[in-house]
Amino acid sequence: RNWITDKGSTIAQLRWHNPIPSTKRNFAMSEKYSHPLTTRYASDEMSKIWSDVTKFSTWRKIWIALATAEKELGLPIEQKQLDQMKANIYNIDYEYAKVQEKKLRHDVMSHIHTFGKACPDAAPIIHLGATSCFITDNTELTQIKAALIEIQKKLVIFIDALKEIVVKYKDMPTLGFTHYQPAQLTTVGKRASLWLQDFVFDLHEINRLIETLPFRGVKGTTGTQASYLALFNGDHKKVKELDAKVAALMGFTKTIPVSGQTYTRKIDFQVCSALSGIAQSANKMANDIRLLMNLRECEEPFGKNQVGSSAMAYKRNPMRSERVCSLARYVISLTANTAHTHATQWFERTLDDSANRRMVIPESFLGVDSILLITTNVVSGLVVWPHVINKRVMEALPFMATENILMACVKEGGNRQDLHEAIREHSMEAAKVMKEKGGECDLLERIAKDDNFKAVHHMLKDIVNPKLYVGRSPEQAAEFVKNEVEPLLKKHAALLKEKGDVQLKV
Repeated sequence: RNWITDKGSTIAQLRWHNPIPSTKRNFAMSEKYSHPLTTRYASDEMSKIWSDVTKFSTWRKIWIALATAEKELGLPIEQKQLDQMKANIYNIDYEYAKVQEKKLRHDVMSHIHTFGKACPDAAPIIHLGATSCFITDNTELTQIKAALIEIQKKLVIFIDALKEIVVKYKDMPTLGFTHYQPAQLTTVGKRASLWLQDFVFDLHEINRLIETLPFRGVKGTTGTQASYLALFNGDHKKVKELDAKVAALMGFTKTIPVSGQTYTRKIDFQVCSALSGIAQSANKMANDIRLLMNLRECEEPFGKNQVGSSAMAYKRNPMRSERVCSLARYVISLTANTAHTHATQWFERTLDDSANRRMVIPESFLGVDSILLITTNVVSGLVVWPHVINKRVMEALPFMATENILMACVKEGGNRQDLHEAIREHSMEAAKVMKEKGGECDLLERIAKDDNFKAVHHMLKDIVNPKLYVGRSPEQAAEFVKNEVEPLLKKHAALLKEKGDVQLKV
């Protein structure tokens, strides 16, 4: 029996007994916490970027880059040492590293010993002149750059999908809302262009970060490069060359100009702020879609066997959009964490950033990666219901059209004040029917029967043509796509080759 019960125990007091000995259990599954971002939501690509394998293999690549550059600049490092290091990039004895870290209480030192064990000839020159943050900070910047590029790809693919909604529905009139109260008409495509514009701004910021993100480089224990200056016998030129060479070997074109022991944590804040921006844009769009689903004007994709409610079988909940809002709220909250971390660093560095950043930075990227997968899935399969939209438009449009009706009648010789009062009375009565009796809007029928408005009876249908009340919405949407979106997509055309049907894990 797996349940151990005591006489009189409540269900809440039942204790689980696992019959499998603790030494033989697979803790990867049920008895150890696993993060929902990696198990449920994020892509395998983003999860891999922040995996232990990527992290620790990148540590070794950076050690190799340092030794390679030091050899090129004249330090006594042999090629066979470099070859041995390269041959063991992924040969990582994690158990040995774990034992070493428990002994040394230092993660970088534990992996220096582990790497040295795998390539004993190179052990004497691993980490030569470096400090721990040379490894950890440069690795994190390498991961951040790779993650930004992955976000860039997914954001471009999403923008392309949302653009199709803008173009397809740019001419379809819909009721606009301010304060979530009926306002003037817009178009479905113009409304979607508001969402799209936010994401375009986000892409510009992601592009900027990719182009400007620096490598920490070789800066030494407090950023003075003193250890490297000693290695090269006071040769400042070689120290500067070393800094540039290591960065280039790791795919960076520049290093941060000055640093303490760490690169400034303001970079973390800027990166997470950009990710927060994407989350904000997604949250706004998803909230709008949730409200529109309540109005039955559109629907997000709904699986053939999807269940909306365990109790109410008829329900079609905006589950995907709600998930976007949930994840976005989490990502947005993480940005404040990076702000506090940067603000509270002391002098050249303090270690109170370390444990925090291990969670905040990867989770920000994993969260936004998840959001972009879901939003792309939603907009790619978004269903718009034109008849429902038009019905709502025609309920509100007669009230909006009264000013045009009034002006047309005055032009034909009518008395403005008398007509205004007649319209006011008809409007109040029509609204009363709608609110008190739940009836249809009969304002136009009332006007059609009133001889005060005889001059426009023959043109009432033309006056209440919805397309006359959308202003420049179609043109605005089309011009935005042509002038802002298409050039951006053309610039990133190579990324669009990777687009396909986005399938969610759950």
